[in-house]
Amino acid sequence: MSRAEANRPVTIESRAELDELLASNPRVLVMVRTAGCAICKSMDPIIDNVARATDVAVVDFNPKADLDAVAEFDVRSVPTFLLFDDGDLIDRMADGFVPTEDLVAFVER
Repeated sequence: MSRAEANRPVTIESRAELDELLASNPRVLVMVRTAGCAICKSMDPIIDNVARATDVAVVDFNPKADLDAVAEFDVRSVPTFLLFDDGDLIDRMADGFVPTEDLVAFVER
């Protein structure tokens, strides 16, 4: 994902796609979701806002085809937000609905 695309969330469905994004972006926020999650759907405008307001690449990840990623990142509820820096998982949040200001603060700390 180029910098020009970084102001919009990118949707992925596999760990291979995630690894590619982690390798090409210094800081990445991943929202792990499922298709039927109402709270996840309500987060769509929020992650759009975060993508526009920050320098991080924002990823919408539905791992339905790659459940090993769910286990590897210890995702127990959705949405779960995973923050990566230089490919390393540095923080996580699984608090349900998160307002824009709180998610921006989480990304920028």
